Amino acid sequence: MIFEKMVEQDYEQLIFCHDEASGLKAIICIHDTTLGPALGGCRMWNYETEEEAVEDVLRLARGMTYKNAAAGLNLGGGKTVVIGDAKKDKSEAFFRALGRYVNSLNGRYITAEDVGTTVADMDLIYQETPYVCGMSESYGTGGNPSPMTAFGVYMAMKRTAKEAFGDDSLEGKTIAVQGVGNVSYSLCRHLHEEGAELVVTDISQDAIDRAVNDFGAKAVGIEEIYDVEADIFAPCALGGILNDETIPALKVNAVCGSANNQLLEDDRHGEMLKERGIVYAPDYVVNCGGVINVADELQGYNKERAKAKVQGIYDQMDKIFNIATRDGVTPAVAADRLAEERIDSMMRVKSTFSQNEITTLSRR
Repeated sequence: MIFEKMVEQDYEQLIFCHDEASGLKAIICIHDTTLGPALGGCRMWNYETEEEAVEDVLRLARGMTYKNAAAGLNLGGGKTVVIGDAKKDKSEAFFRALGRYVNSLNGRYITAEDVGTTVADMDLIYQETPYVCGMSESYGTGGNPSPMTAFGVYMAMKRTAKEAFGDDSLEGKTIAVQGVGNVSYSLCRHLHEEGAELVVTDISQDAIDRAVNDFGAKAVGIEEIYDVEADIFAPCALGGILNDETIPALKVNAVCGSANNQLLEDDRHGEMLKERGIVYAPDYVVNCGGVINVADELQGYNKERAKAKVQGIYDQMDKIFNIATRDGVTPAVAADRLAEERIDSMMRVKSTFSQNEITTLSRR
């Protein structure tokens, strides 16, 4: 069954990691290394079954292939899932054991922080392998990626505004923001500084109050955010929020936010948005500023260089909307095609190189 799934979507490698002394149980998945070594975070979750963990790591690794490719990075896609309770199962030995498994892959996979893991955990992994990003700033890294992620969302939103309104100015536009966490708060700062009007909601009253006090935002209830008359809806909290119930309620021209997996059903709900004339910015491209920032550490982190790369999300969004127009498809489908076309192109380059190399060797 596992091999059937790997063959179906062309996975390269699945590694099961166990260390009795520390209690480590982890799975590393490498989906595709056509563009370069696989980069993807280490997620720690208390999975109910091993099958659930396998399914999750396969899904996440493939998602990173598309994300890294669409972001324009010379990196493939991979992921680690660790089975355990992030609140009580961690230890130095736990993550150093994982670091040794990562190191055994000799650079085919590079890990980083994800749900359930922290910068401190990455510091421990770094004791065993150089193939890790997102450690403490004292190691010369970029530190907290949230500001860069937010800047990338801001760039994506400007290009989305151009698609929806004819120009990329956000001045005077009303943005309905769902969730005001670390990334979204920084996004709100960019929007406020450009002169946008903000309507916000969050499950945390403190988060709402901060946005109201700092940016003059208007606060609405959790469910009311879908009914707000605005220019752009920015989902920055949970996934699956664009569905049969919420899409008909939207009174906006565009959707662009940092939340993952916003479309409950990618194809069908992407089409629903298109039919209603709502421009959708594919979330895994919109929120790729964090991975771009982390990836810069592989060259020796430089903040200005990283920011310039994140600014390039504007251009990646431009390509996506052009593909959507060219092929008559939704932006969600166009984002996948952008990633697939880039991977296919580089696969042919590598294939040509290999053939030339064989020919050259045969003549010696």
